[in-house]
Amino acid sequence: MKVWIPHEQGRELLGVLPDEVTVEVAGDARQLPSDPGGVRFWVPPFLSRPGTTELVGKMPDLDVVQLLSAGADTWVGRLPEQVTLCDARGVHDSSTAEWIATAILTHVRDFAGFIRAQDRREWSYERFAPTDELAGKRILIVGAGSIGAALRARLTPFEVEFTLVARTARPADGVHAVGELPDLLPWADIVVLIVPLTPQTRGMVDAATLAAMRDGALLVNAARGPVVDTDALVAELANGRICAVLDVTDPEPLPADHPLWRLPNVVISPHIAGSVRGLRARAYRLAGRQIGRFVRGEPLDNVVTDGY
Repeated sequence: MKVWIPHEQGRELLGVLPDEVTVEVAGDARQLPSDPGGVRFWVPPFLSRPGTTELVGKMPDLDVVQLLSAGADTWVGRLPEQVTLCDARGVHDSSTAEWIATAILTHVRDFAGFIRAQDRREWSYERFAPTDELAGKRILIVGAGSIGAALRARLTPFEVEFTLVARTARPADGVHAVGELPDLLPWADIVVLIVPLTPQTRGMVDAATLAAMRDGALLVNAARGPVVDTDALVAELANGRICAVLDVTDPEPLPADHPLWRLPNVVISPHIAGSVRGLRARAYRLAGRQIGRFVRGEPLDNVVTDGY
C-alpha cells in the first residue's frame, strides 16, 4: 500500500508500520516521487500551497487524506465521496492553548506597550503602572472542544472564571449553545474564538456580536480569520472600545497597507499558534497510528463530518 507524506523526517516519526506499507515523500506537488495512481493514504503538507487539493484528481486509488492541521476548511467539499478526510484534532491542543494564554497575558500586562517603549529606550513605569491583571477575569471560550479544554486547564490556576460555548448546549458539562452568545458576551472580559471554519461559523462574529462585548473587553481569535467580519472588527477597534489579539486574519496574509496594522489596540501574529517545534513529531505519530488502523481495517480517528 502506497503512502505519501510531506517530510523525509516523517519516515522515522511514523513509527513501525505494517510490512505492506510503502512510504514515499511528496513534499511538493510540482515534484512527485512516483505516479499518484496507487496512492491510497496521503498526508498533505501542513501549510498546503495553492493547487495542493487539485492533486486529488490525479489519485484514482486514494482512500484517506490525513491532515496535519486541526482545521479542515481548505479540504471540505473538495474530495471525492469515497475519500475519508481526517484532521489532526488533539495534535495542536497544547501549542494553541499556549498561544492563547500568552495572548491574554500579553494584553492584560501590556507587554506590547513595554516592547514599544523599549524601542524608544523609555523606562515606562509611570506610563503603564499599574497594569491590569488576569486574576478575577471572566473568560468566554467559544469552541468547547479539545483546545478549549486544554486552555481551561492552563488558565485555571490564574483564578479566572470560565463560560464555554459550543454549537449545541451540553448542560451536564456546563456548555452553552452558540445561540446564547448575545446574552453571554456582555458578561465576559475576554472572548476566545477557537471554532472551526464552517458555513455556520463564517462571519459569526459580526458588528452586532462585537457591539455586544463589554467596554474594555479583549477578543482573541485563534480560529480562522473569516470567523470574524474584518470590516466590523476594524470599525470596533478604531473607536477604541475593545481590544484584540489575532493569530488569524481575513485576508491572510494581511496586506502591508491593511488598517489593522495601524491600530494601537491590536496585536497580530502570523498564524503561528500551532507552528511549534513539537508539532511534527505529534502529527506524524497520529498519522502512523492512522495508517496502522487503515491497514487493519479498523475505524479511523478524527474523521471530518459536517466540516470538522
